[in-house]
Amino acid sequence: MLSAESAALVRATLPTVAGALDEITTRFYDMMFHDRPELLDGMFNRGNQASGAQRRALAGSIAAFATALLDDPDTRPDTLLARIAHKHTAVGVTEDQYTIVHKYLFGAIAEVLGDAVTPEVAAAWDEVYWLMAGALISQEARLYQAAGVQPGKIWRQWTVVERRTETADVVSLLLRPADGEPAPRARAGQYVSVRVRMTDGVHQLRQYSLSSDPGRELRRITVKRVTRDTGGPDGEVSNLLHDHIREGDELTLSTPFGDVFLDAPADATTPLVLVSAGIGCTPMTSILADLAAHGSTRPVLVLHADHSPGDHALHAETRDLLGQLPEARAVFWYERPGPEEPDALTGLMDLRETQLPDDATLFLCGPLPFMREVRGQLLSAGVPARRIRYEVFGPDLWLPDTAA
Repeated sequence: MLSAESAALVRATLPTVAGALDEITTRFYDMMFHDRPELLDGMFNRGNQASGAQRRALAGSIAAFATALLDDPDTRPDTLLARIAHKHTAVGVTEDQYTIVHKYLFGAIAEVLGDAVTPEVAAAWDEVYWLMAGALISQEARLYQAAGVQPGKIWRQWTVVERRTETADVVSLLLRPADGEPAPRARAGQYVSVRVRMTDGVHQLRQYSLSSDPGRELRRITVKRVTRDTGGPDGEVSNLLHDHIREGDELTLSTPFGDVFLDAPADATTPLVLVSAGIGCTPMTSILADLAAHGSTRPVLVLHADHSPGDHALHAETRDLLGQLPEARAVFWYERPGPEEPDALTGLMDLRETQLPDDATLFLCGPLPFMREVRGQLLSAGVPARRIRYEVFGPDLWLPDTAA
């Protein structure tokens, strides 16, 4: 894929480029948003910009892709590319926008690295960029086609038919297509983007996992209020949904996307392990609901960690769904246990004493530090990486071995 001449130059300059990627991506976004402020209106999330999450995600994906090309020039890191492609289609990225990104990204590289960027070095990294962009454009075109939508035309209006308080900082919104047309196809574990207009007139968006049976016409999202005490700025979208959205209101939702979903046939018998923490339970609840709707008899182990039973969103529903699945069981960890779950374990999740079923497919969702820790425990226990599937909220800050 990458020419031998370019590969040699990329290999020689990768340490320099990687070491400056944070500065490069910071400058890239500053330049692009200065010239193209409309991209902040409904395309890029301001909270992710403020926290640096978007910048770090971009830097990580560039470094991972370049490293993968050097390690195995004849293949593409499809796992990395698929995750990015689904994120892109969920916000309506179109092919022409890759040219915009190229202009400002390479302008930032030249500005930060100066004379180190010779014409030959620039050409080599240009090849890397367009290999990555071309692969993503192709994947995204296929995703749009499979979803039955035109590139970028992903938005529909949905009516809130029920609002339910789950915990002190979590609400569920049950939604129906406002146009009366059938709901688009969704798979258990996928997410939608929610696009809302803020008080200053700027549209912001955020991804939320579907938390109900994806086969029904009504769809549900379950939203945790994001506040500064969680380590970043207040979540603009989550706070607006909590404070202002009621039954009868309309929301703008994207077509469902996401590369982490339950793709086995209804009669599959291989074991499933669903591992989550906090609001990471939402895609797991959708998976459980899908299994229950199809009368599945496959073995399912649900592992969840939370602050307390009272903070465990969708707790009662999870118990109900487990009761509908003859081969399902759960283990919960709570930092502050309560009488609602007398058999729960105390403290943080620790899988070293948990017996996992052989040959299981594992789904992970939760805060990134949680997933890094749990994934490390699973790998140490001999679980192959290919059997561990994980979903990340917001921009994907890559796990160390994603490219592999």
